[in-house]
Amino acid sequence: MMHQAGRYMAVYRKLAERYPSFRERSEITDLIVKSLFIIFSDILTPLPAFGVPFDIEEVRGPVIQSPIHSEEGPKALHPIDLDKLHFVGGHSAVLGFVGAPWTIATYIVEGGTTCTYTTIKSMCHTAPHVLRALLNHLTWAISDYIIFQVESGAHCIQIFDSWGGQLPPDMWECWSRPYIKEIVSVVKNKCPQTPLVLYINGNGGLLEHMKGTGVDVIGLDWTVDMEDRRKRLGKEMSVQGNVDPAYLFSPLPALTEEIQRVVKCAGQRGHILNLGHGVLFGMPEEAVAHFFGSCKKLEV
Repeated sequence: MMHQAGRYMAVYRKLAERYPSFRERSEITDLIVKSLFIIFSDILTPLPAFGVPFDIEEVRGPVIQSPIHSEEGPKALHPIDLDKLHFVGGHSAVLGFVGAPWTIATYIVEGGTTCTYTTIKSMCHTAPHVLRALLNHLTWAISDYIIFQVESGAHCIQIFDSWGGQLPPDMWECWSRPYIKEIVSVVKNKCPQTPLVLYINGNGGLLEHMKGTGVDVIGLDWTVDMEDRRKRLGKEMSVQGNVDPAYLFSPLPALTEEIQRVVKCAGQRGHILNLGHGVLFGMPEEAVAHFFGSCKKLEV
């Protein structure tokens, strides 16, 4: 489950009170594994390992003090130093994850989170050579980071192009797909048995484009009709999703019915049941437990 533990787990919120810095909670090994097999991390975790320091503030979220806007920015970056990173694998199934180059670049260019993406979208036209240099560097770093996660014990990797859905399809084809495709090629060459999942928030207009990246599974958000995606992607393409996270605030019988509906629409093969996005703030822990309990009782 894409669950963002801090948003619903009481044990995590207590941990956050003791260790206020998210980077501390997500980069110190003993804290990463504080809650059994739940690994606390973030798609921005590897940034300092290739030269992009950042912090996460409680209200503002990620803050990058020196955004990249000029040619000097990408030139100042260095190859990813994997010795500065930690990943905890084991005998249980472990899902690793990374951010896609475009999504990581939005933070580096905008200086943090944004609602408009105007700076990076403008850069596509005003300084395309700078943006391409940044995306190329991110592609190499993320490829190495994925291989590092697999060699450290990850059994599957999910690539989050969280903000790829902010691009029109033709722009995504130019500024995101080629870099994801290159990552997939590099990882498949080195780790051919590791399944790769691609998730984009707001991906209804990009499904056919996502298929062309070479990933094994496409994550669907809750706005995509599960039955319609079979027509658009074909039965051979595996999918993940796509229960609306808001259902976990509904009466439990309604949640059960929605889980059953999604599974029925997905068909009997090639489907990983999941939410269509992360857990929302304030979600009841008993609803999350019910989600997993209902999944285990399914007959398909």
